[in-house]
Amino acid sequence: GKIAGMMREVRGSVVRGADGSKTGGRVDGKIVFVMGPVAVHTGGVGYFSELVRLGYVDAVLSGNALAVHDVEHTLFGTSLGVDLKAGVPVKEGHRNHMRAINTINRAGGIEAAVAKGVLTSGIMYELVKHDVPYVLAGSIRDDGPLVDTVMDLVEAQERYAAELANAKLVIMLSTMLHGIGVGNMLPSWVRVVCVDINPAVVTKLADRGSSQTIGIVTDVGLFLHQLAERLRD
Repeated sequence: GKIAGMMREVRGSVVRGADGSKTGGRVDGKIVFVMGPVAVHTGGVGYFSELVRLGYVDAVLSGNALAVHDVEHTLFGTSLGVDLKAGVPVKEGHRNHMRAINTINRAGGIEAAVAKGVLTSGIMYELVKHDVPYVLAGSIRDDGPLVDTVMDLVEAQERYAAELANAKLVIMLSTMLHGIGVGNMLPSWVRVVCVDINPAVVTKLADRGSSQTIGIVTDVGLFLHQLAERLRD
């Protein structure tokens, strides 16, 4: 409830039209989400998509994996080969990861896949449809990667910094890598919320200098479920 209140306070009143586009109203500050693929693994896709539709997401900073797993879930109903509804691995599901990457790259990228009707739901779909900017910062371990992933680290950091400009609230969802990276780029007056099932991640973020961080140790899927419910009212 406290986080939902912070988001409402930062957001002010944004009016969206029936098609989801911003039509007017007052925006007090940007809300930026820093996310890892766990948001998909834990069943948070639908809830985060709702936050995008409600107008509470101004930018998403992440890596290759979030987009890949989100696309895999949309196309095949799995995340790393695990059926998210049944909670069990599917036969030859390990292939779905690479099939998702190849499908998006053949289409020419995420935006092209949405335009062509290849990608019809999910986090990345909602970001594209609602013109919410996203930056996927690459790393040496990335599969593929997707053509959208920025493999030049300096360029990726500059794009992160551009999206963090004027941010008033940054919410980090289960990503120690990108979370600490963003934390190091933020001035101390920007409010930060870090949600992770591992308490060491929250502690490490504070130890690295982001002392303004509010830490919440919980399952990210459950957090997104509760947040969407509070903001829906």
